[in-house]
Amino acid sequence: METIISIKPLLAVLVSLCVIPLLLSSSEKPNVRESWIFIAGTIKFLIVISMLPQILQGKQIVLTLFEIAPGADIAFRVDALGMLFALVASSLYIITSIYSIGYMRGLNEHGQTRFVSFFALAISATIGAAFSANLLTLYLFYEMLSLATYPLVTHHQDAKSKISGRKYLIFILGTSIGLVLPAMIYCYHVTGTLEFAAGGIFTDQISKPSATVLLLMFVFGFAKAGIMPFHSWLPAAMVAPTPVSALLHAVAVVKVGAFSIVRVITGIFGIDFLLSFNLGAVVAAVASITILVSSCIALTQDEFKRRLAYSTIGQLSYIILGVTLLSPKGMTGGMLHIAMHAFGKITLFFCAGAIFVATGKKYISQLVGVGKRMPITMTAFFIGSLSIIGLPPTGGFISKWYLVLGTLEGDQMIMLFVLLSSSLLNAAYFMPVFYKAFFCTKEESMFEDKMDEAPMMCVVPLVITALISFVLFFAPQPFLNLAQLAVKGFLGG
Repeated sequence: METIISIKPLLAVLVSLCVIPLLLSSSEKPNVRESWIFIAGTIKFLIVISMLPQILQGKQIVLTLFEIAPGADIAFRVDALGMLFALVASSLYIITSIYSIGYMRGLNEHGQTRFVSFFALAISATIGAAFSANLLTLYLFYEMLSLATYPLVTHHQDAKSKISGRKYLIFILGTSIGLVLPAMIYCYHVTGTLEFAAGGIFTDQISKPSATVLLLMFVFGFAKAGIMPFHSWLPAAMVAPTPVSALLHAVAVVKVGAFSIVRVITGIFGIDFLLSFNLGAVVAAVASITILVSSCIALTQDEFKRRLAYSTIGQLSYIILGVTLLSPKGMTGGMLHIAMHAFGKITLFFCAGAIFVATGKKYISQLVGVGKRMPITMTAFFIGSLSIIGLPPTGGFISKWYLVLGTLEGDQMIMLFVLLSSSLLNAAYFMPVFYKAFFCTKEESMFEDKMDEAPMMCVVPLVITALISFVLFFAPQPFLNLAQLAVKGFLGG
């Protein structure tokens, strides 16, 4: 595979870091501060998009900064999978920034400069993780993201936020330091490298029991992916402002967790190695349990954001399940779901936040008749729900279609049952919200029969992401092309 040396991956990471001093110096001038956000976000997106043609041609873009030890560099590599994730993160960062202005100003939130500064730091860490060439670089950006998002989770600085913040750090840092770090050290000890390779880095140096334990250490250690039982930090983090929830659940944090696990599966262990020991089935079983249990818990949640949080826990495991099917279509579906879930779920969080800004309501039982007051928001909610359920005409159907084909391709009927059952559960916890919002009697409605949407800066982003979820059904490229190209590389041909 042809490789191109370029500074672009580093620039994509640094642009948001470089803008932080400008954000801090503009704290008394909100319009100037927000302008810097959009300038940096746009530059970051343009840098990412400028590398797309070369990646679609099957090339890789690399840059080594310095060597820590032989086989362990701080280095970047842009390939199809990293490009897919970076495209999602960099594009949604711009949209989320627009939304955060409407939300934070609409509620007159404090500490807005601090908020946007840590937001910028978080997206830099996300792009760094997407473009990491090896496990060491990925781990450093993973930890950077954990520390950058802690102030966002604890933004309100009340007792509840501080408790949730501590839980967030205990789970996220505790698992990464206690499980991922020793697993990474062991990998380096055995193989002498941490470089991601298409066929993995193991040959015959490790037994099946050792490989099983090592793999599970990575799966549970990257707790941002929300695999049960290391998931409870995620619902607890819903105390944060909704733009943070959107960042956590669609743009950055949880996706970095799932992305990291995919990287380990494909670049550290390798598909052939996992097939030889039948280790894919082990992780697939863990992911399946997470999917079904989290979906059942979501049914019981009345708080809007907590229902979305448990939905996210299940949806993340779709990504991991798809990749651990170890079949071409299953892996394609898992990687594609990174993008399809992102646009669908961020739409739902935007809707939840818009409703809170406009009405002050955060419980589903309080939203009977809200569709008549906020028809644009609730129509976007319907489209986002269809995407998460996996129904046409939304992008979520495409990724779930490939996941279903992957179970058939691998002759794994139990996993097919898991996917179909979870989609029914998705419908069970989303469709009643939409139905009660629009189809209720005047006596049942808790709102006046007049249109009164949230501020435009809240509504426009959710309309955009809902439309993208719709368009992705008809035009899933370039995400589908990138997923297929990544799978081709991981399978060696």
